Amino acid sequence: MFTIDDLADRLGGYLPQDEIRQVRRAFYYAEQAHDGQRRRSGEPYVTHPLAVANILANMHMDHQSLMAAMLHDVIEDTGVSKKALGEQFGKPVAELVDGVSKLTQITFEDKAVAQAENFQKMVLAMSRDIRVIIVKLADRLHNMRTLGALRPEKKRRIARETLEIYARIASRLGINTIRVELEDLSFQALYPMRAERIKRAVSSARGHRRSTIRQLQTSLQQSLDDEGLPGTVIGRQKHLLSIYRKMRDQRKSFAEIMDVFGFRIITEDVDSCYRILGVVHNLYKPVPGRFKDYIAIPKANGYQSLHTTLFGRGGMPIEVQIRTREMEALANNGIAAHWLYKAGQTEHPIAQGSHARARAWVKGLLEMQRHAGDSLEFIEHVKNDLFPDDIYVFTPKGDIMELPQGATVIDFAYSVHTDIGNGCIACRIDRHLAPLSTRLESGQTLEIITAPGARPNLAWLNFVVTAKARSAIRHALKHQQHTEAVQLGRRLLNKALAPFETSLEELPEGLLASLLREHSLKGEESLLESIGLGTRVAHVVARRLLDLQQGESGDTTEDPQRAQGPIVISGAEGMVIKFARCCRPLPGDPVIGHLSAGKGIVVHRAECRNLAELRNDPDKLFALEWSDDIDEDFPAALRLEVESRRGLVAELAALVTDAGANIERIGIEERDARLSIVNLILSVRNRVHLARIIKRLRNLAHVGRITRLGN
Repeated sequence: MFTIDDLADRLGGYLPQDEIRQVRRAFYYAEQAHDGQRRRSGEPYVTHPLAVANILANMHMDHQSLMAAMLHDVIEDTGVSKKALGEQFGKPVAELVDGVSKLTQITFEDKAVAQAENFQKMVLAMSRDIRVIIVKLADRLHNMRTLGALRPEKKRRIARETLEIYARIASRLGINTIRVELEDLSFQALYPMRAERIKRAVSSARGHRRSTIRQLQTSLQQSLDDEGLPGTVIGRQKHLLSIYRKMRDQRKSFAEIMDVFGFRIITEDVDSCYRILGVVHNLYKPVPGRFKDYIAIPKANGYQSLHTTLFGRGGMPIEVQIRTREMEALANNGIAAHWLYKAGQTEHPIAQGSHARARAWVKGLLEMQRHAGDSLEFIEHVKNDLFPDDIYVFTPKGDIMELPQGATVIDFAYSVHTDIGNGCIACRIDRHLAPLSTRLESGQTLEIITAPGARPNLAWLNFVVTAKARSAIRHALKHQQHTEAVQLGRRLLNKALAPFETSLEELPEGLLASLLREHSLKGEESLLESIGLGTRVAHVVARRLLDLQQGESGDTTEDPQRAQGPIVISGAEGMVIKFARCCRPLPGDPVIGHLSAGKGIVVHRAECRNLAELRNDPDKLFALEWSDDIDEDFPAALRLEVESRRGLVAELAALVTDAGANIERIGIEERDARLSIVNLILSVRNRVHLARIIKRLRNLAHVGRITRLGN
C-alpha cells in the first residue's frame, strides 16, 4: 500500500525538505480528522487524499496544492472549519480546500441543481486560485479509479458528469494525461461491455501490428539520423473512447480505425520541428489537406504541435505529430506545466502562455456566471463552451481569435467584447459585407460595425453557438425588457392616477414605501415592472395607493370615472408592447391593448374576436391610438382567389414590389382545376398603404375575391 513515506521520497526530487515536512503535517492532520472513517471499499478514508496528493506529485505541483489534496475532504466530511485550517496551514491552503469542498450546509431538492450550485462555487474559487481545479481533477480521477464499490446507477451518474464536465475541463486546460484516463474510465463505467470488447480487440490488434509499427518507427528514426536532426520517434496509442467515437461518428469498423498508424516525434527546438516535417514529407507523401500547424497558431489550451498524415507503404495512412520536449510536457500536463517549470526555478514561455490562457478562460466563466439566470443555465453554458473543435479568424489588426466550429459573426463580436456584441449592426468578412448569421471559416478577417444605441436581437439566439454570446444576449434582453417594462408600468400607473388628479411623482414619499412593504417588493422599479409585464393591474395599484393616502382619516377614495385618454403607441415599442398575430393590426386600424401577464400589452384590432371574453374585465383592456410619426413596416395577411395560370407568382410579386411593399411569405392551394387560393404575408406601412395594394390587385383580370385575414 502506498504510504506518506513513499510520497515524501517522490517529492524529494523537486521540493525542499521544509515544504515536504509541511505536506507530512497536513497528512497527519487529515489522518486524525478522518479517524474511524472508511471508504466504500473498506479502506481507511485517508488513503483517498494520499492518492490524490500522489497524482499531483506526478505533475510536480507545489506543496500548498499537495497540502490541499491531503485536506480536501476535511471541511466537507469532518467537524473541522475553514477558519481552523487557515490557522493551522495558512489562508492559501484553507481557500484551496474550501474551493474544492461541496456546499454541504445547503439541502437541494434536485441533484442537477446541487451539481450546478457546487460547480458555480468552484468557479468562484478558481477565479481566486486556478489550482482549485487541478486539485479537483486529481480528486475526481482517483474517485473514478475506485468506482467499483458504488451502486450501478450512482456509478453511471458520476461517470456521465465526469465525461460532460471534468474531462472537458481537463482538455480545456490541456492536461491530456488526466483527460484521457477520465474519458476511458467514464466510458468503462457507462458502457462496460463495449469497453471490454474494444479493449480486447485493441490488445489483439497490437500483437498483430507489432512488426509493422517497428518497421515504420525504424524507418522514421533512420531518416532523422541520416539528416542529423535530433528527435525521438515513439508510437502513439489510441484510447478506448477515441476509438469508440470514431467508429460511431465516422461509421467505420474497428479494423478501419486501427489501420491508421500513429507516431510522435519529440525534438529539441521549433526550428527542428519544421525541418523534421520536411524530412517525413520527403520520406512518405503527405495527404492533401491533412496538415495542421498548431505551433504557429496554438489551441485555446496552449497545445502546440505539427500534425500531418502520410501515405505509407501500400497506401496505409500514418499520422505523425512533431513537437519539442516543452510542448510534449505542456500537452501532457497543460496548465500544471506552469508549476512543473517553476519547480525547476525557470518559467518557460509556453507554460506562462498556458497559465495566462487558463486565467482568461476562468475570467470568461465568471462573466457567464454574472449573466446567467441561475446555476442550471450557467452549467449548460459551461458545457457548451467546453467543446474542443475550433476555427481561427483574424481581427482587422491581425490578432488571432479562436472560436468553436460553427461560430457566427455574432459569436466573434461577443468574443472581442460584450459591448461590441451588444452594439453590432453589420460586419465585413474579408472586406465584403456579410449577414450577421454567417458561419465563419478559418483564415477569414472580420470587421464588426457598431452603432450607438443598437441592441441585441432575440433572433440571434437561434444561431449563436458560444456560451459567452448566448448568456450575454439573454442578459441584455432581460435588461432591455426590464427597462421597457418599467417605462410602460409608469405610463400605465400615471394613466390610472390621472382621474384622481394626481400622478406617481406627486404622491407623498412614504406612501409608495408603505405599498412596497405591504407587497414585499424590493423597490419602485419592481412595482412598475410588474405593472408593465401585466402581473399587476395599474388601476388596482392606483386605488390601493389612494386608500393608503386616506387611511389616517378613515375616508375611502371615491372612484371617479376612469381616464379615457388612450395610450399612444409608435410601433417600435420593443419587448413589452407586442402586436397580435391573430388580427395583425396596422397603423390606421382602431386598436385596443390587452394586458397579458408576463408579456406586457398585446395590441389587437378593435373588432378582434379573441377579445370577446376580455371585454368583461376592463382592468385588462386599454384604449390605444397610433402615433402620427411611425416609420416602420407591419405584417398584413391577404387571401386571394385567382385563376390558375403560369407566371402567377411572378406577376403578383412584381405588382406588390411596384407598390412599395415586400412579400414576406406566399403560399398557394389548388381549390379546383380552375381556381387557386393564394395566401400572402406582406410588409406594409399602414392601412392606407394596404388599401392601395388591394386596389391594384383587384385590377388584375385573373384575380377574384380579396380578403384581409385576421379574425
